[in-house]
Amino acid sequence: MKEYDSLTSYMSPPYGTIFAGHFNEDDGYLTSRPSGMTDWLIAFTLEGSGYFRTPSGERVCHAGDIALLRSGVAHQYGTVAGGRWNFIWAHFPKLTETGFLPNEELIIQPTGNDPMKTRIYRALRNVLHDSREQRPLWQPICENEIRGILLLMAEREQGRVDPRIEESLHYLSKHMSQNIRIEDVAKSIGLSESRLSHLFKQETGATIVETLNAMRIRQAALLIKHSGRTASEAALDVGFQHYNHFAVLFRQQLGMTPREYRRQMGELGPS
Repeated sequence: MKEYDSLTSYMSPPYGTIFAGHFNEDDGYLTSRPSGMTDWLIAFTLEGSGYFRTPSGERVCHAGDIALLRSGVAHQYGTVAGGRWNFIWAHFPKLTETGFLPNEELIIQPTGNDPMKTRIYRALRNVLHDSREQRPLWQPICENEIRGILLLMAEREQGRVDPRIEESLHYLSKHMSQNIRIEDVAKSIGLSESRLSHLFKQETGATIVETLNAMRIRQAALLIKHSGRTASEAALDVGFQHYNHFAVLFRQQLGMTPREYRRQMGELGPS
């Protein structure tokens, strides 16, 4: 059984530093700060629902939503009536990365897919543990985790890519070295092959195969440049079974053959 934090542990939070917690509360849970706070707050809902009230109105966070509350904003938040709110959160001082996000009192953003949910949850769990253990470099370590979340939020705000496409790209990246079929990608996100193919081209401007090949070529180039792999070895590493096909695509994308690229990288020396 999971254990959650006690509310009494946070009656006098140390503003100006990073601290985090994990609550699972019924609808009696309520936090009110009429004068706002000096810190920023990020909260990720795992199960149930919570609400935030700011001068601009009330908004609800559902499972998979991440909320960012600006410093200085009068607010109240708590569990939605009749339910529970299981959420992990962190207070932090202003970071440069908040400037990449809209200047709004409160941002609530759905994470959209399981890989992203897992990534954000792990980052906040790291902040929670590291801020409590307080090893010598705990504060910059925690800041880096939070910076990563803020940049992911900013990326989603700017790109607005369909979550199903994000999940497809994650699948391609994870299984790059394998023999990937479009039907496998479609099955992994619960769409038909034809629907995914249409949606993918609509959202990215390229087909799934074109995107996978471009991803493989970029990775092969990195392996040749930084890992000392031969062109043939790099081709196999990223999932190409036929070298000639790899070489044609490599030249189309980088303007030279794989062997010319490797020779050029060798002449330039290690980067």
